[in-house]
Amino acid sequence: MTIAQLEPLPLQHLRRGKVREVYIVDDDRLLLVATDRVSAFDVVMNEPIPYKGAVLTQITAWWLRQLASEVHHHMIAADAGTIADAVSSLRGHVGQLAGRAMLCKRTDVFPIECVVRGYLAGSAWKEYRESGTLAGEQMPPKLRESERFAPPLFSPATKAEAGHDENITVARVAEIVGADVARELERLSRLVYERGRAIAAERGIIIADTKFEFGRDREGRITLIDEVLTPDSSRFWPAEHYEPGRGQPSFDKQPLRDYLDGERRAGRWNGDAPPPTLPREVVDATSARYLDAFRRITGHELDTTGIS
Repeated sequence: MTIAQLEPLPLQHLRRGKVREVYIVDDDRLLLVATDRVSAFDVVMNEPIPYKGAVLTQITAWWLRQLASEVHHHMIAADAGTIADAVSSLRGHVGQLAGRAMLCKRTDVFPIECVVRGYLAGSAWKEYRESGTLAGEQMPPKLRESERFAPPLFSPATKAEAGHDENITVARVAEIVGADVARELERLSRLVYERGRAIAAERGIIIADTKFEFGRDREGRITLIDEVLTPDSSRFWPAEHYEPGRGQPSFDKQPLRDYLDGERRAGRWNGDAPPPTLPREVVDATSARYLDAFRRITGHELDTTGIS
């Protein structure tokens, strides 16, 4: 079963993202619900990807449980029954929330994407290839695509409401949020990345890069929020196929990207909305990638019981 659009919930709707719906529970809590919507090249597809929302929610919950002793985070519960017990108005909506909902503490969000790059890939590779820089700062010469950084780079970006985020310098982060907060955001980002990278390496996965978001909670604590170390917020590579000097296969929506690239090369899609219709085999292959990432990271299959 898949869900692209939620039935109305008895809560105030705060905002809709490409994947998530965010609801206000009260002054202290939010409900995040991840649908099965999928986007590629900044265009949301018409077809949902089965179990994608549940993978994003439950893999985030799994990571937050691993990190709880080291980093303050926003998760209260990610089990639909527990959420319904905590928010009485949701008791008739357990089936709709199963697997894909997370009850969270509200925070004042810092307007920074805290990106950590362990390898030269994605937009970083594109900028480096064109100008030899990252966020405008000069990088060493002759680096190869997918080259490992030692140590990893803290490479923050501004949060864009639409389109792509913009890479910025650490100095610019300090100007936006203050020097003390900037240092703490970098420290926490590096800590979570290194912890995640070590766990993933034991499971044959390279976390090439990732992005985090943080906010300040009601007690003034800097708090890890949103999704954490998921296939959407991170670049996962199978370690057995890693080879610098080229792009790497990934544990996310690569089958979808490959199909859309083919449609563009053939002149059947110009890269803008509306997107082309996705064949069933592309939808299924993309779903399988997400489920495989969950299984390999957590060590068990996603419990799909009751997920609509």
